[in-house]
Amino acid sequence: MSKVYIANHPLISHKLGIIRDKTTTTKEFRDLVTEISMLLCYEATKDIPLKDVEITTPIEKTTVKTLAGKDICIVPILRAGIHMADGMLQLIPNAKVGHIGLYHADENHRPREFFCKLPTDVADREVFVVDTTLATGNSAIAAVSLLKKRGVTNITYIGLLAAPDGLDNFTRTHPDVKVFLAAVDKGVNDKGFIVPGFGDAADRIYGTK
Repeated sequence: MSKVYIANHPLISHKLGIIRDKTTTTKEFRDLVTEISMLLCYEATKDIPLKDVEITTPIEKTTVKTLAGKDICIVPILRAGIHMADGMLQLIPNAKVGHIGLYHADENHRPREFFCKLPTDVADREVFVVDTTLATGNSAIAAVSLLKKRGVTNITYIGLLAAPDGLDNFTRTHPDVKVFLAAVDKGVNDKGFIVPGFGDAADRIYGTK
């Protein structure tokens, strides 16, 4: 089964509470999505392997830790995932970035791909798929399935909110993928939005609501 981690950090809870508020401005919402993503990235990368290297400080030679293992690729699901990727890049500036665009093709919220651009060596990288919400789970499932078809084997999903059924749907379909979330809400309404949620994240990020 997938390993699911729900953030238990006061700063994440505080910032998530602000973005839930409908009076939060576009700039505040956008900035807070970036900040929360940085904090989730910190948690999601805690098991990245390290190796010893020798350097010379201004005082003497010493051994320090540096990242080992596979290089990292961040793959946001368009549109809202882009600002999550921006936050993660502040912590991992050398990561490569791919993009997957999906839209809901029908009333059952089944996703269809409209854009995909990935690094040519994506199969050799540790990939973090990022999106703001895991409602039905269908978009995240499709994105991860696409990456697996490209040969990617080391995948982690990072999101802000999930609905219980969507999370269950995702973890049953991709039991090998670790999941990091800020919170799990109570469900999804008839329009496909997580409740209580924070509305349409992309519209609130870009001011298109």
